[in-house]
Amino acid sequence: MYLKIRLALAALALSTVAVGQVSYNNAPSDGPFQVRYFANLGPLHDSLIDFANTGANGTADICVNTYTFAADEQLVSCCSCRVTRNALWSLSVRNDLLSNTLTLGSVTSGLVKLLATAPTAAGQAGCDPASATGLPVQGMAAWGTSIHIALRANGNPDPFFPGFGTETPFTNSSLSAQEQAIMTSYCGFIKLTGSGFGICRSCDLAASAVGINPATQTTVNNSPEQNTGLGAAKQ
Repeated sequence: MYLKIRLALAALALSTVAVGQVSYNNAPSDGPFQVRYFANLGPLHDSLIDFANTGANGTADICVNTYTFAADEQLVSCCSCRVTRNALWSLSVRNDLLSNTLTLGSVTSGLVKLLATAPTAAGQAGCDPASATGLPVQGMAAWGTSIHIALRANGNPDPFFPGFGTETPFTNSSLSAQEQAIMTSYCGFIKLTGSGFGICRSCDLAASAVGINPATQTTVNNSPEQNTGLGAAKQ
């Protein structure tokens, strides 16, 4: 009788440890690979993406590599932001991520995939969305907004109901080696053959002589060291 009780208690203890381990491993919400959709974009509708460096890596910067896929699975743009500890970046899907797509056409829905990696060099050059050399790191928190539009019975938008927005966190996801290879290699193809198209310029400040820091909407020099906007220097 006592032996059965001991065995039951031992099994319960082991299951508790196992559950605790799974909970601990999956608990952090600032994982390196996060995914979220966007939908119903139009002249009057946009989606916004906010992301920050939580400081999980101490005082180290992180590269937030952004990959934007249209609903038909095409990678239409990619870029990378070097995010300092406690810095906040805000990007418009329509005006930032989709303003300089690789191919012409209107993208109204799709996926945004964010991959946080460790910088491989100083400055913006250390963040390259086409490179797989940067190791994935924790410390990225991300949120996004989406517009939901009411439809009539015929499937057309209701003109008397303009829609409403919701904001939710990005979803922590599992990153396979194959998916990382696809994202980086496709982005490399865009950089090699796109003649500048397919690179979201507001995130990659080095893409133009003078860029806009989306966090402050202030004009900055393309040198990260001279960027005086939010997150330009470690807090």
